[in-house]
Amino acid sequence: MGTGMTGLVHNETLKLLRRRRFLVVVLILAILIPIFTYAQYRSSVTAEERLGTKDWHVLLGQQITDMQNRLGSSRLPDEWRDFIKIKITQLQYYLDHDIDPNAPGGPTFARGFMDQAVSLFLPMIIVVLAVDIVSSEHSEGTIKLLLTRPIRRWKILTSKLLTLLLFISLTVVLSLFMSYLMSGVVFGYKGWDMPVLTGFQVVGGELDTSSVFMVPQWYYLLMQYGLAWFVCIVVGCITFMVSVLVRSAAAGMGIMMAALISGTILTQMAASWESAKYLFNVNLEITDYLAGTLPPIKGMTLPFSLTVLGIWGAVALIVAYTVFIKRDVTS
Repeated sequence: MGTGMTGLVHNETLKLLRRRRFLVVVLILAILIPIFTYAQYRSSVTAEERLGTKDWHVLLGQQITDMQNRLGSSRLPDEWRDFIKIKITQLQYYLDHDIDPNAPGGPTFARGFMDQAVSLFLPMIIVVLAVDIVSSEHSEGTIKLLLTRPIRRWKILTSKLLTLLLFISLTVVLSLFMSYLMSGVVFGYKGWDMPVLTGFQVVGGELDTSSVFMVPQWYYLLMQYGLAWFVCIVVGCITFMVSVLVRSAAAGMGIMMAALISGTILTQMAASWESAKYLFNVNLEITDYLAGTLPPIKGMTLPFSLTVLGIWGAVALIVAYTVFIKRDVTS
């Protein structure tokens, strides 16, 4: 994989930049992050105005009271009841230990942003990046030229995969820095060393706080964005396979969007369908394990979700390589 592979990766990088996919990704982040920042700012201002105080103890206490009132509703589904009970226990734990889980600051916003973005927003951005990395060779009519070159096909495909992995990694790093820098204008740039609690475990529908420990926020962000990077890599590998199998970028985009959106719907409805936990799109909310949120299906754990995602990613690559290497160049 010496200079030959380096040259191929360089060539693929130029192709990807020429198609301006990465520019689209940067623009999406640059437009939406300020909107999310403003939404967060408005919600915090509204909460302060409603209660007439900026004391986070009072705000958190009111949040707990509101949730307890919701539990009193007889029309609340059981899954939501379990979710709210766990959230109340968690917020009470923060209150008892005098830690503000939502202390304003760029790093806190970056943490909240990733919790919301990991299951749909970020995977969709990765799909935009990856969907035509192979299929574009068909639409541009360069596939025959590419496959008849005196270079092994696995090398051609590997150069495309390495280029994709590089840009996925850049996207995740960029989303951290852009969410920090842009939200910091409103919330300030402090909070890297703020204590964050992790290690919450959901056992039999109850929140187990026996193994909870405190970490500085920068360390939590490192773990959180590391997990998000893994999710993006897996989504990238599956999109990569679709790009090999489907010759139209629009069809590939449709397939992946449907898969991601159906995953979001399934996580809301899948509590009674246990087998759904083996689908990749139900395991994307992987940062929830750090935060101690109730998983979509009972029995799901961080190692389980990592394994399921890893298997999906590996199978996608095996299929992509098998099809690409055996493809008839005349068809």
